[in-house]
Amino acid sequence: MSAFFWTVYSLGLRLEEGLNLHVGDLDSKRMMVHVHRGKGAKDRYIPLPEATLKLLREFWLTHRHPVFVFPADGRDHRGVSHLKGSSQATTPMSVTAVQGAIKQITKQINFGKKVSTHTLRHCYATHLLEAGVPLRLIQQYLGHSSLQTTMIYLHLTDTAAIDARKVINELFRRPR
Repeated sequence: MSAFFWTVYSLGLRLEEGLNLHVGDLDSKRMMVHVHRGKGAKDRYIPLPEATLKLLREFWLTHRHPVFVFPADGRDHRGVSHLKGSSQATTPMSVTAVQGAIKQITKQINFGKKVSTHTLRHCYATHLLEAGVPLRLIQQYLGHSSLQTTMIYLHLTDTAAIDARKVINELFRRPR
């Protein structure tokens, strides 16, 4: 499940987009992910971090499903065999399995706040903004048609405010 959560976070995916990620959506040559089952049936491309590609390759070796990156694991929870003639998952992991896992994790660590996979999407947007990625690119990566929608995801953090002050001080430094 950790591979799923990292992927959703590092790509800024919605829950359903992560679940429906197909092996063919990953372009390791261009280091991009094609999201073609996004909200509003919109296609978009998202940069694929090298660490995420490595993790996904390792995770894929645990199930070797030809279509789904995150296939359903079957009733016995031992995974679906990739051997010829064996049964193979026909669906991705379930929404309830993911929601149950994140609920259990946050309870185990006594996090104290409600966390969902959508929280990871907020974090993705906020971390990109703090790192200096232009708002228009963040909008594109999240698949928003309106910049106003993207603005909802972004919280002006102390880090961003401190960085802004540093830039402003450098930019408007008076010569002696």
